Amino acid sequence: MWGHEIRAMASTHAIIAASVFMATVLPAALVRGFSVYGTHMLWLYSVSGAVTAVSVAVFWLLGITPPTKKHTVGYKLSRLFRSCLYFFLSCLFFDTVFFLYGAPMIESALETFSLAVLLTSLTTLRCLCVHGPNVQAWIRVFSRHGAMSVWDTCLQITVACTLVGAWVGAFPIPLDWDRPWQVWPVSCSLGATIGFLTGLVAAPAWIHYHRKHLTYKCK
Repeated sequence: MWGHEIRAMASTHAIIAASVFMATVLPAALVRGFSVYGTHMLWLYSVSGAVTAVSVAVFWLLGITPPTKKHTVGYKLSRLFRSCLYFFLSCLFFDTVFFLYGAPMIESALETFSLAVLLTSLTTLRCLCVHGPNVQAWIRVFSRHGAMSVWDTCLQITVACTLVGAWVGAFPIPLDWDRPWQVWPVSCSLGATIGFLTGLVAAPAWIHYHRKHLTYKCK
């Protein structure tokens, strides 16, 4: 059972990581002058869109997304609406956090909100894919000893790695190196993406290594 869960997780993460790679390579082949630094906003939304689309599709196909208890169209539409609402509220939350930590409020408002969209795609979206629009389940997962499945543990690791990556990415911004990747929010978005990819690798590896000590039941 453990082997099946870990293989499914590794396969899912490999597909999502490939979507990040393709979101970087395809625009470079189709759009003249495309680069991660020069056209950073295009790259940022390309990665956000690719991760969002692929994650929703893969988690749904693998049956990881919790099934709806009701099969009425109204209930499904309500669930979809709440998921979209939570996604947007998460963007506003990250945007507010960035402003509180000193991000440019006027001259770089679009760039700041775009970074919030990226972080939401890499963190909150995974919560929606694993537990749906259930905030209580999200709080439970990130509380102490709150993981109840390997996917909960995976969620903890990937979200933590993404946020730490974005935080570390902010350190070079005030330095006077005059590098293109120091422009807001390039280093933070790159740090978040690298942290996210690190979490995709680290989560199944950590669970595999500690599988004998994990006591919760698999889904």
